[in-house]
Amino acid sequence: MRVLTALTYYRPYYSGLTIYAERLARALVGRGHQVSVLTSRYDRSLPISEERDGVHIFRSPVWVNVSKGVLMPTMFYSAWVNIKKADIVHLHLPQLDAAYIAVISRILNKPVVLTYHCDLLLPAGFINSIANQISHLANRISMRYARQVVVNSLDYAESSAFLRHYLPKIRAIPPPVEVVTPTPADEQELRLKARLEPGQRIIGMVARLAAEKGVEYLLEAMPLVLQKYPAARVLYVGQYQNVMGEEVYINKLRPMLEALGDRWTFLGILPPGELAAFYKLCDVTVLPSTNSTESFGIVQVESMSCGTPVIASDMPGVRQPVKMTGMGRVVPPANAQALAEAISAVLAQPEQYQGDAEAVLKRFSPQQIAEQYEQLFKVILVE
Repeated sequence: MRVLTALTYYRPYYSGLTIYAERLARALVGRGHQVSVLTSRYDRSLPISEERDGVHIFRSPVWVNVSKGVLMPTMFYSAWVNIKKADIVHLHLPQLDAAYIAVISRILNKPVVLTYHCDLLLPAGFINSIANQISHLANRISMRYARQVVVNSLDYAESSAFLRHYLPKIRAIPPPVEVVTPTPADEQELRLKARLEPGQRIIGMVARLAAEKGVEYLLEAMPLVLQKYPAARVLYVGQYQNVMGEEVYINKLRPMLEALGDRWTFLGILPPGELAAFYKLCDVTVLPSTNSTESFGIVQVESMSCGTPVIASDMPGVRQPVKMTGMGRVVPPANAQALAEAISAVLAQPEQYQGDAEAVLKRFSPQQIAEQYEQLFKVILVE
């Protein structure tokens, strides 16, 4: 089967969406399929085309950035050429280019499957308002021509003002998750980066430093946690410098970060082995996201598969990993007091939040998820 995947950003860009797409693409290749990715050349140092892990990547040059989106004049031509060669087209939304890619696919009689990751909610502002409207229009056109729409959970779909209109087309497939086994060298390198000291209680967070992640609520919760656990620390993994579109938000956080001093440490993006070592090192990880741009939170499952409980916001989709496994607690979003109390409760009685880490990893493995997509693609191709 020849699968053409289209999305705005692909690796080495780092986000939950790109990680999802990369893991699925690799797993489909491992099952004997030919996978191509059509994406942006958001960084001019990246090659126009290359092959990574058996996946063929075609990047269209970026003419201009519009908020977190990009305009790519040559993408239309690249889409036409590559869609003609494909058996099925797989779009990841939100994506500004999805509409005309779906239309081209219809013209060329190629079936379209959408994976709808989340609603797009950009900050206030004239440019962002226009980008939001264009994105919503692109979503509606794409949905019209899609044969099937995949979401992370029905909980999210049923709560989405946009998705609830398309429920007959929707199928839930959870995101693919993989965690490597850390080596002693990985563990040692992580400890050196984190400058660990005996007796510290580690609270972890993995995310881009972006407004929808609710980082300020963890910052506000930490003084309350430190009253009970003076040796507690936050280790933050993920991009925290030069995050596209988040300059104002990061400046807002600076005074709170400075007030915490060495109780908060940024580790940046970690290689897979060190990331696994990080999860195992943490006493608890948190995902205090605040809006519907977060629809699940792959990092929760990564943490649970390493045996580490999670505290997540009680929002559609985001609450599902904790509810499915029992490995953690959910708290009201944007509530620093509730977050602090939940962190303290897990630190006090971690044994209450243990689960079957091996079963979690198996349930969400890329191979399992790729098999579900494969069956979906096959059914559509014979209809």
